[in-house]
Amino acid sequence: MDMARNVAFWAFSSALVIAVLTLPVSMQTQLVLSFTIIVLITVLKITAPEGKWRLVTLALGTSIVIRYVFWRTTETIPPISQLENFIPGFLVYLAEMYSVMMLGLSLFIVALPLPNRQEHSLDRKALPRVDVFVPSYNEDHDLLANTLAAAKALDYPEDRLQIWLLDDGGTLQKQHSHDVREAETAIARSRALSQLCEMLGVNYLTRERNEHAKAGNLNNGLAHSTGELIAVFDADHAPARNFLLETVGHFQDDPKLFLVQTPHFFINPDPLERNLQTFEKMPSENEMFYGIIQKGLDRWNAAFFCGSAAVLSRAALQESNGFNGVSITEDCETAIVLHSAGWNSIYVDKPLIAGLQPATFASFIAQRSRWAQGMMQILRFKAPLLRRGLSLPQRLCYMSSTLFWLFPFTRITFLLAPLAYLFFGLEIFTSSGGEFLAYTSAYMLVNMMLQNYLYGSFRWPWISELYEYIQTVHLLPAVVSVMLNPRKPTFKVTAKDETVSADHVSELGRPFFVIFAVLVSAFIVTIYRIYTEPYNADVILVVGGWNLLNIIIAGCALGVVSERRDRASSRRFRVRRRCELGFEGQWYPASIEDVSVGGMRLQAYGKDLGTLTHDSAVEIRFKPHGGEDMAHLSLLVRSVQSSGEMATLGCKYMPTNARDHRWIADLIFANSSQWEQFQRGRRKNPGLLRGSIWFLGLALYQTSRGLSYFIRSIRGRPA
Repeated sequence: MDMARNVAFWAFSSALVIAVLTLPVSMQTQLVLSFTIIVLITVLKITAPEGKWRLVTLALGTSIVIRYVFWRTTETIPPISQLENFIPGFLVYLAEMYSVMMLGLSLFIVALPLPNRQEHSLDRKALPRVDVFVPSYNEDHDLLANTLAAAKALDYPEDRLQIWLLDDGGTLQKQHSHDVREAETAIARSRALSQLCEMLGVNYLTRERNEHAKAGNLNNGLAHSTGELIAVFDADHAPARNFLLETVGHFQDDPKLFLVQTPHFFINPDPLERNLQTFEKMPSENEMFYGIIQKGLDRWNAAFFCGSAAVLSRAALQESNGFNGVSITEDCETAIVLHSAGWNSIYVDKPLIAGLQPATFASFIAQRSRWAQGMMQILRFKAPLLRRGLSLPQRLCYMSSTLFWLFPFTRITFLLAPLAYLFFGLEIFTSSGGEFLAYTSAYMLVNMMLQNYLYGSFRWPWISELYEYIQTVHLLPAVVSVMLNPRKPTFKVTAKDETVSADHVSELGRPFFVIFAVLVSAFIVTIYRIYTEPYNADVILVVGGWNLLNIIIAGCALGVVSERRDRASSRRFRVRRRCELGFEGQWYPASIEDVSVGGMRLQAYGKDLGTLTHDSAVEIRFKPHGGEDMAHLSLLVRSVQSSGEMATLGCKYMPTNARDHRWIADLIFANSSQWEQFQRGRRKNPGLLRGSIWFLGLALYQTSRGLSYFIRSIRGRPA
């Protein structure tokens, strides 16, 4: 009865508020209302409210959105009798309503995200048996060695832990291929990885045929293992020593728990971060999802499996017949099936793995195309909104996660809309300049303010615009293709351990230069029309301003697709760890300053270190995190800087056996606190005004850099 009263009260209150917000008012009243609400939101944002005041802030922003939607729907759509205006105008309207819907779903999900979960006490007397799966297809031997060594070093009883390399690159189907090169490569790979697994003390498993991609590979692992829990790590995702201690205990509390998901932390920049050189200065793209959205999903028991860095229940997977593979995003698909069957999930917001993300723009687009197509398949085949067994909040959460990938349609619409007016004079938006200022500009500003308020420390608003724009050009045909033929897409492994040997324009970059040229042409037309049509100056200025914003984002994108030379597939992390340096039979006191997946920087003290040169063979010994005896690791000196009795060395790892990979993993991956510190250092909110000024400067520089790369590529010279 109380529940019914509450529902009735909130329904009545909401209807009353909407009725008030949709009352017709004069343009002057709307301007005053918009200005007042923007000031209130600014004051509340500065005071950083939580709890009910956070909801008040969001409610104030929502009131402006509702006012805009009402005005946009009732007064701005061209009459249907003018089809040449109505059709493009209605398409723009639909794109805006999609954006409003996604904003509403986002506010529902992240209005009150769950706080970070407290560290869980683990009952060591009742530890479950855990199987660790590392699925692989074509990854490099050393990359796999580091990941497997890190998994083998997990802080967990050896008799309760089994590590499995699930190799889909050495299947019998590949070994017996009619293509001799493919067959010999698969045989050599299978032999080499079998030897590696034997050296590391882990299980090597392949299968007869490459069926159902990653889902089939994982299910093959399930069929050959027996642990109560399954931990999954991608081939390039190495876990910290405490991964299982931070996750397994949650299964002891909830027998209906099927998933504990942790964030994906990356030690290398994506193409945008690398080409714009923002990796150390700005939060990564994925931090908005893992830092805010997953915590919001967790509140509604809707945090979903992300393919890696997670622990799953075998009992739950048996109920769903293993990992689901109807779509090419088996992770989210498996989660929605188990959520609808009444199982629960938990999100632990602590980086416990370090991985690699695509380094080139082409690989980045290939990865995002797979995600977009997979989510469209889930929308088509699993129908989250209608799926039986899901709660209403869970349905909304999954709808948000899948519908998000329709953004290419809205982005291309917002890109073309001002061109339709500037080039062809189509009236797709019926309003005056004053009405635009009172309604549209207020809505756009509030939208940016809400984004900055909710996500400012995890994703800067203009950077979100840039990420969506650079994906739109190539994701749009990918999404259209899966809509026309939802069973067509196939799983493709994303290349991640790449390097860029020379400056160049990406092979997928040419369309961005064409779009930029068209937008600049439209800018010239804007100036011409203001001069020749002064009676329409207010509308032309508004549309020209819209086009100018598109030019700024498109110009910055030219820098994203202009690949910078970078031979390092990862960045270095500061560790400050004491060790000793061995050289020519002598040991010298030293400290490890920073490490990467390829090498380290050392500082050593000693009178005789002046004889060190490039390509000198040295050795270090240090105390590993696991408490074992002193570890010894061979290195090759790549650079030397001497100052008195101090020498700074840049060294490359020279692993020769399984134990060497164990120590490399201990240096890089064992301590997860270094990743937390790095993340905290990047999570700074510059604010909307300062962030906009920064982005404008960035866009101007990247536009000139991108154009210079393009001109040199046309002339056949390296950038």
